[in-house]
Amino acid sequence: MKRRKFLKTTAIAGIASAVYPKNLFSANERLQIGIIGTGLRGQWNIKLLLDRPDVDIPVICDIDQRMIEMAMKLFSKAGRPKPKVYDNGPEDYQNMLNKEPLDAVNIATPWEWHHPMSVLAMNNNMHVGVEVPAALTIDDCWDLVNTSEKTKKLCMIMENVNYRRDIMAILNMVRQGIFGELIHCQGGYQHDLRHVKFNDGDGPYGGGVEFGKNAFSEARWRTQHSVDKNADLYPTHGLGPISPMLEINRGNRMLHLSSTSTQSRGLSKYIIDNGGVDHPNASVKFKLGDVVTTLIKCVNGQTIVLSHDTNSPRPYSLNFRVQGTKGLWMKDSKSIYIEGVSPKSHKWEADEMYLKKYDHPLWKRFSEAKSTLSDSGHGGVDFFIIRAFVESLKGNQKPVIDVYDAVSMSCIVPLSEMSIKQDSASIKIPDFTRGKWKTNKSIFGLNDNY
Repeated sequence: MKRRKFLKTTAIAGIASAVYPKNLFSANERLQIGIIGTGLRGQWNIKLLLDRPDVDIPVICDIDQRMIEMAMKLFSKAGRPKPKVYDNGPEDYQNMLNKEPLDAVNIATPWEWHHPMSVLAMNNNMHVGVEVPAALTIDDCWDLVNTSEKTKKLCMIMENVNYRRDIMAILNMVRQGIFGELIHCQGGYQHDLRHVKFNDGDGPYGGGVEFGKNAFSEARWRTQHSVDKNADLYPTHGLGPISPMLEINRGNRMLHLSSTSTQSRGLSKYIIDNGGVDHPNASVKFKLGDVVTTLIKCVNGQTIVLSHDTNSPRPYSLNFRVQGTKGLWMKDSKSIYIEGVSPKSHKWEADEMYLKKYDHPLWKRFSEAKSTLSDSGHGGVDFFIIRAFVESLKGNQKPVIDVYDAVSMSCIVPLSEMSIKQDSASIKIPDFTRGKWKTNKSIFGLNDNY
């Protein structure tokens, strides 16, 4: 099927027109986006896409009837036609991608399916928005890059925290030189996921210690990765926001990493504490260390520390630290210190006034749409992610978080596993840009567009 040619959008004053620019397509020329994966994450994406008058969702695919039914209610609530459903087993997504005349597909499935679904979609002339991580092996990372380059189809990584308001304000400060030359950054995924990895098979969060076939939602598949792998399983939330600050793939790149882990105790303890020593899952051996730490070296000299901490009781934290020759910011303590600017030498000050002063133009532009942002998930982040994906498609432009970003972040999973298996050996990080990082220009968060 011949693809429709999309018109580039222009900036239009007013919050409504900023959210949904007016010079779109005629009523029968809206973007046709298919959904693979209607779980809780997929349902967020469906809701946000249905809120847009420039998008239709003609087809969805999943193997879980309960999730499909929940997704269908979103279409009814939005007053939209119910989509065609592909639900005939795990491989039925192939029929959908081979048969349906879609412009793009959004993939929100278990991690191991992200790569094959993305590749097949691009080979069928569809753009891809895929949840994190984009791939689980180095070969699959290269396959995504090669397929995107060959087909000229966009492959954008979706759920991430690059668009968090505080993160974008810090990015603004970095680009204005407030921190001087950056020398070190930290980030991580420090999130007690025990109630996500286990449930009672009825609700998605907690209430029991089941995982796999007896569980519901993410616990049906996500927990198995903690059984099978000792690695940083979710590096994208920490590395994603740091990457544009350090200009990764755009004048800088990551050279090598070394990872280490603690012993694995938290998940087994949780099962015993909540299900008893006689529960069948009490005998499961988990490979994932409770804390996985990864040190990365960049070609321009900077270091990055990533942490993965999901098995133990703790408050949520992404552990951000941005440090340069003039000062640094620490997220957890909401603290900042800028030499010659902070009122007291060697004393922290609160970051609140800095975050307000350097509020990113994109957030300023949409500040009046508070209800839209608060309703979108992750404090407004999901709104910006979906908007960036759709606007990239409409303008046939390179997404601001592209395939090279997707694989650079995702490759940390297999490389950290490799390093841990080799007693924290230093492992080289591939240059997925094939040298283009030397001349590539920054694309994320440059203005108030997306």
